Amino acid sequence: MGRLASFLWKWIDVATAVLMSAMIVMVFANVVMRYGFSSGLRAGIELSRLGFVWIVMLGAAVVLRRGEHLAVTEFSEAFFPRAVPILRRLAWVVVLVSASMLFWGAWRQTVANWHNISPLTGLPTGLVYLSGVVSGALMALVAIVRIFGNPAYVQPQTESRQ
Repeated sequence: MGRLASFLWKWIDVATAVLMSAMIVMVFANVVMRYGFSSGLRAGIELSRLGFVWIVMLGAAVVLRRGEHLAVTEFSEAFFPRAVPILRRLAWVVVLVSASMLFWGAWRQTVANWHNISPLTGLPTGLVYLSGVVSGALMALVAIVRIFGNPAYVQPQTESRQ
């Protein structure tokens, strides 16, 4: 199971890098065409926006897994050192509830907007909200693992550089 999870997270890293590269190429090409040739790729703007939303949502799940989100723990660790494991699990329960709300709301929006087709790209507008579904599910899985595992676990830096 660990190898499957590792493969999944590496695939997400690769997908994010590919999306970022495609966005850079599309935006650069659009700028050159706009200022050099007084034209542009209308679909490129929409695809760049869609890619940006996916990068942000996938990136939020990756950062949550690696433990790189901002956390203010000085107060709890200084005044309640014995309660820290319980407080961390409680924080992960809050993350689980929040991720579940994200998942559910994004799912409803995905279903509601799936049949709305963009006139520029021909893609369903529900793809924007699908990023919230995927991200919410990934964040909920991370939260469940941390609730029942080690809530203070931080992903080693060596794995993220490979």
